[in-house]
Formats: sequence, structure tokens, C-alpha cells
Amino acid sequence: MFAGALRRAPPTNIPAEQALLGALLTNNKAYDRISDFLMPEHFADPVHGRIYEAIARRIERQQVADPVTLRAEFEHTGVLEPVGGPAYLAKLIVAMVGIINAGDYGRVIHDAWIRRQLVDIGESVVNNAFGATPDLDGAQQIEASEQALFNLATEKGQESGFVTFGMALTGAIDVAEKAFQRTGDVVGLTTGLRDFDKRTGGLHPSDLLILAGRPAMGKTALATKIAFSGAQALMREAEENGGEPTGSVAIFSLEMSAEQLATRILSEQARVSGERIRRGEIEQREFDRFVRVARELQRLPMHIDDTPAISLSAMRTRCRRLKRTKGLSLIVVDYLQLMRPAVGTRPDSRVLEISMITQGLKAIAKELEVPVLALSQLSRQVESREDKRPMLSDLRESGSIEQDADAVMFVYRDEYYLQQRMPKDSAYDSADAHAVAMEEWQRKMDLVHNKAELILEKQRHGPTGTVQLYFEGEFTRFADLDTFHDV
Repeated sequence: MFAGALRRAPPTNIPAEQALLGALLTNNKAYDRISDFLMPEHFADPVHGRIYEAIARRIERQQVADPVTLRAEFEHTGVLEPVGGPAYLAKLIVAMVGIINAGDYGRVIHDAWIRRQLVDIGESVVNNAFGATPDLDGAQQIEASEQALFNLATEKGQESGFVTFGMALTGAIDVAEKAFQRTGDVVGLTTGLRDFDKRTGGLHPSDLLILAGRPAMGKTALATKIAFSGAQALMREAEENGGEPTGSVAIFSLEMSAEQLATRILSEQARVSGERIRRGEIEQREFDRFVRVARELQRLPMHIDDTPAISLSAMRTRCRRLKRTKGLSLIVVDYLQLMRPAVGTRPDSRVLEISMITQGLKAIAKELEVPVLALSQLSRQVESREDKRPMLSDLRESGSIEQDADAVMFVYRDEYYLQQRMPKDSAYDSADAHAVAMEEWQRKMDLVHNKAELILEKQRHGPTGTVQLYFEGEFTRFADLDTFHDV
């Protein structure tokens, strides 16, 4: 039965192609109705594609395209020989049903082309499964097939096109109304960091945010804090409405296992040192608190995928499935340098590979209409400077990270670097000199103890600047930093 299905003629609609070309030759204004989505390659008959291409070329040059002007173009090329020569152009005018139907004919032709592409993808899936590409295993073939379908879905030529300014204003008013009706300054999903939310309005749909930092700065801890706070907000909203959460948070942890990430969140919330948990050095009351908090957190709409070196196509598929089944409000990727581009792509350099990944993450954010928070490494050149606060130029393989991102932020802890510069007694001539140096070092340490900076270096939709945060190293916990108190 399957072999019989493969022998069927591919989807075509030759009469629609003839009718459309006849309409175009009769009235060139019909071209405006189909030019934004219909291409020559969408025609099933290659001769029709060549005729359409010639018509489009003349119209876009502000020239008349009709059987008379096209006859000279086709007379000596032989393109029209299979259909009877230049006289075929006159037959197309006879086939024309009505100029007003040109848009419908164009969509019928385009739909038939999509169906033919689906047939080709299906044949490739079957051939690959039978061993046509032995270098791809079964799982990779699934990813390649999903990527081909995604490419067809996103590149099929049906762009959204223009919207009137009035429609755009309506959308802007809707956003403003939601912000007005909400208490506080957060329009998007909260990060759980008061001062950061005030500066950004929270995490907004379709935004790609990059959180970067050197090792030991706390990137994963901060990203986990943001993901956890977002899940908490979704849970609170559901409880207020008396239902289940309509969204969820997806964490792709490429470096840590799901258990390690869960332990980190539990350590932060139960305020029990993760290091002591791993060594079993906790008291009964601490373990009881640990278990109690774990039960409370079980209901949170948060999902962890710890697949190492996950590809863009696999990530997209899993996010689509999660949005369809549980809803999706935030995606966190830890971290983008550990990802692989879509299966079947072979970038020439690491910079190009990272560029493809960031562009893919931005595409996922736009397609699923959720914020994507991606962690990134920084180059070692930071360590060679006196002031080790990161800059945009420090982004590793920064090709398009800065360009594709809607916001770029760096986490920085001066305490980490100052701790490494503790005066050694061997570097001083006397104990008194060492004591003075130690006293000055301790004074500086007191100023930066438990403090971190979240440097918002780029933001498309608002101001940049630095947000001061509180960091508790024992529990790898970030929180708001209160620099003054009401008396």
C-alpha cells in the first residue's frame, strides 16, 4: 500500500497556474495580490515558473508584461517549445477566469507547493530510515526531519507583511493597559529581583536575554533564582484564580544534572548548605526542613531537561510540546556554548556556530512568544584587566550574541577577586607591614562582602545600568540588596 502511495502524482493544480498567469498577462495590477508570497519555484510546471519570473521581472522594472512584450523575450530561448512556442501566451489569456481571483489562485498554487515539499520530506525520512545516510543514527534522523519541517514552516514565504499603524497602536495600548492594571512595576514575568524588575519591567515575550559572567560569579545560581521566581509567580497567579498554572518554566541544563540543579534550589530555599547536603553533614531538623520545602516545591510548574549538548531542533521540539501540553512562559538555557546547532548544519567556524545558535534561540523566543534567558561564557581577557567588570567585547565568540540579544547583562562579584588578593606575609618585610596590609584588605572585603552586581549593559527597550544584589555564597543565593532601611 505504501509503495502505491509513493507512485501517486505529486500535488499540482495546473489549471490554477494557467488561470493566474492569464490574469497577470491581462492586468499587471493582479501581481500586487500575490507578489509577497508567490515565487517562480512554487509552480509545478517549470515552464509556468519561467513565464511568471519573466512577468515579475518586467513589472518590477515598471514595464508592461503581456503576450506582445514577452514574445520577444521567449522567441529565441526555446523555453516555450514544450508547450507550443510563444503562441502559448495567448492561450493563457483564454484560460483566465477572472482577475479578481488572482489572490486565490496564488494561494492554491502555493499550497500545492507546500504539499510537494511535505512529500519530499516524507520520502527523505523513509530513505534515511532505510540507511541512505548511515552517519545519522535514529535520534539524529528525527531531529533532521523536525528541522526540515521547521524550515518549511518558517520559510514558506508567508510573511506577516505590513500592519496599519492603527493596528500597531491597538497592540501598544493593550500592553499599556495590562501594565496599568497590574500592581507594581512588573509587566512581564517577574525575576524575583525587585530593582532589576523596576529597570526592565520583568521578562517580556519574544525577548532573548543573555546573562554572562566568568566562572564562579554565580551565573547558574542567578538564572536558577530567576527561573524559580517565575515559576512561583505562575503558581501564585493560578492559586488566585482558583485553577492550574497556565504557563511553566523550562530549564535546559547542559552542564549540571537535573538532580544537582534541584539540590541547588532546595539548598537556597531551605537555607541548608548544598555542600553539607552532599557530604551528609546535616542535622535531623535541617533534613526535616529540607524534605518539607521539597514537598512545597513539587507543585511548581518547572521542568528541567539535562540533555548534554542538546541541538537547537531538539530544544525547539521539546519547547513546542511543553507549550502545547502545559503552557510555556520562560525558557532558561545553561549555557549556549554547550549547545549544538540544528542537525544537518555544518558551520565553518566556532563563531558561525554560536551565531547560528543565538539566531535560533531568538527564533524560538519569537515563535513561541516567550522570553529566553541564555547563559554565556566570557573570554579570559577579563582576567588581564585591572578592573575586571565585564564589557560587551568580552562575550566569548561574540559574533552575533550582542547583535541578536534584546538584553545583555553580566553578573560580577568583586569579593571573589579581592579574596584572591589577600596579602601574604612572605610578601612583606615585617609583621607590622603585613598587619597594616591585612587591615586594609579586610576593610575592602567588608565593603564588598555578600554583594554582587548585575550589570545591564544592553537593553533594547529601556535604560542600562547596574543593579546591586545580595549574594549568600553558602547557599548560592541571590536576593535584593537593601542599602537603607526605614527607622
